Amino acid sequence: MKYPIQRKYGSLKERRQRRRRISPPRNPRIAVPSFFTLMNLFSGFLSIISVAKGDLVLGAWLIAIAGLFDVFDGLMARLADASSDFGIELDSLSDMVSFGVAPGFLIYQFSLYELGNFGILISAIPPLCGAVRLARFNVNARLEPKSDHFIGLPIPAQAIILGSFFLTFRDNPDLFEGFEQGINAIIIPVVVIISFLMVSTIPFDKIPRFDRESLRNKKGRFILFLSYLLIIVVFKEYGLMAVFSIFILKALISGAIQFFRDDYGPDSSDSFQNFS
Repeated sequence: MKYPIQRKYGSLKERRQRRRRISPPRNPRIAVPSFFTLMNLFSGFLSIISVAKGDLVLGAWLIAIAGLFDVFDGLMARLADASSDFGIELDSLSDMVSFGVAPGFLIYQFSLYELGNFGILISAIPPLCGAVRLARFNVNARLEPKSDHFIGLPIPAQAIILGSFFLTFRDNPDLFEGFEQGINAIIIPVVVIISFLMVSTIPFDKIPRFDRESLRNKKGRFILFLSYLLIIVVFKEYGLMAVFSIFILKALISGAIQFFRDDYGPDSSDSFQNFS
């Protein structure tokens, strides 16, 4: 026998079963990559705190550590087969702090503060372009989830370039005495160029997947990736600067070659790609 209220709304058990039927499927394995994503965010937060306290060196290395966590969360998501829309959104929110706000604040505190309001505007370009870059990435990740390249410079690469630039030249201000604005004469074009590359449509290599098929078909990319790691470990901040300079230069050369190939002509049969 059911009471009137049970006949109207159903029993608790029936309501629970109904919610299970209509609720989206849950994947508990997303907790693994999400942990690394949150560590990325935490590292970016600590970087901002360190820079605010005047420890810019620690702040710059924390951005690099955030980049390491960003690599691991992608690897864990693939290994655990735990890729999801939730992971994409959480990763972008974390990247906005660690690789948008944190490096912008770092370069402002390093030297751009000397330019007043103009320095604020320049230091705001990385997070602003980074937000556009991440929004576009989220759209394209759903349209083409298995693409083997990024469209535009990844925001972690932009952040680590700025961090490594600071670490490389922080103790060498004499190198820029010939410029009227000192080191700012170099920082401003560097910021503008790499920010433009983030919102460009130039293809940049992704870190290869660590599976049998990728190891068999993309040996060259694995060797290059391991070489990058070795250079960074041996030369530290100089290695970071060198690796990401090579990474950008390689993409620019490859993009130029691809642009001038015959299949970019009027009779091109290339499929359309959404760069929104």
